[in-house]
Amino acid sequence: MSWTPTNDPLTGEAHACDGIEQVIVPRARDLGGFSVRRALPAAGRQMVGPFIFFDQMGPAEFLVGTGIDVRPHPHIGLATVTYLFDGEIMHRDSLGTAMAIKPGELNLMSAGNGIVHSERTAPQERAKGPRLYGIQAWAALPKSHEEAAPQFAHYDAAQLPRISGDGKTVRVVMGSMFGQSSPAEFPHPSFYAEAVLAPGAVLPLDADYDERAIFIVSGEIDIAGDSFAAGRLLVFKPGDRISVLATAQSRLILLGGEPMDGPRHIWWNFVSSSKDRIGAAKADWKAKRFASVPGDSDEFIPLPDDRP
Repeated sequence: MSWTPTNDPLTGEAHACDGIEQVIVPRARDLGGFSVRRALPAAGRQMVGPFIFFDQMGPAEFLVGTGIDVRPHPHIGLATVTYLFDGEIMHRDSLGTAMAIKPGELNLMSAGNGIVHSERTAPQERAKGPRLYGIQAWAALPKSHEEAAPQFAHYDAAQLPRISGDGKTVRVVMGSMFGQSSPAEFPHPSFYAEAVLAPGAVLPLDADYDERAIFIVSGEIDIAGDSFAAGRLLVFKPGDRISVLATAQSRLILLGGEPMDGPRHIWWNFVSSSKDRIGAAKADWKAKRFASVPGDSDEFIPLPDDRP
C-alpha cells in the first residue's frame, strides 16, 4: 500500500499488567468505504522488531464493479508483508511480477534499493462485489540489505505451517514459533503469525525475542487480569512470558523480533537509515527514474508535497 503522511496522533490506553510496555490504539479512518487502522508507527514507538508500519485493511465490502486501485508507487529500504483474511488483491511490480494474493497466503516484497508496485482488485473480482480484510505491514531492512536488489516471493497457504489444538489455530507466516518455521526468508530475526482462538483458549507467547507485540484483529483477550478489545496493539516488555486468554472468539496477529540495527527515517513510502537516501529517492521518483510496472504503467501516484 501507499502511505500518505499524517499528523494524527495515536493514543495510548491505561493498563495494569506488568508485562505490557505500551498499548497502542490506532486511529481508524474511512478511505471512501475502505477502513484502515494504523498501529505503527506510533507516538513513542517506531518499530517492534523490524516492523515499522502496520495497517489493518477493512473489513470492507465494495459495490459490484468497484474495488481498490492503489496506483503504481515506489518503495526503498523495506519489505512489504501482505496477509489477507478475506478477499483478494492483484499485485504487480517493476520486476514483472503479477500475483493475486488470497486469504492465508503471504506476499513478501523486498524493495531493497528500489521497486515500484500497484495493488488493485482484478476485473473478475469486481464483478462479484468484492470484499477486503487483512493486514499490510512493512518490515525495515537491516542496513546490510537496504541497497540490495529488489525481490518478490509468494507463499501459498499450504506452504505456511499451521498448528491446531486446544481451541486455537496458529499459522506461522514469518520466522519460527511453537516449533514450526515459515519458509519465508527475511534478513533479520523476526516472527509474524496469525492466531485464531476459541473462547477459553490460552495462547503462550514466550520471550524468544526482545521485542514482541500482539494486534487484536477481532474478539477480546485477557492478560493477567487485564481485558483488551479489538483494535489494540499490545507491546510487551522483554523477558516476560505472556499468557493470552481468549474471552471471546478472537483473531490475533503476533509480531516482533530482535531490535533493528538503529532507528529509521520514514517518509511516504520510503524507509532508510539515511536521510540523504530518502532525499535521493524523492528526487528519483519525481524525475521518473524508477522502473515502471509492466501491465500497469499508465498511472502512478505523484510524490506528495515535500514535508519533513
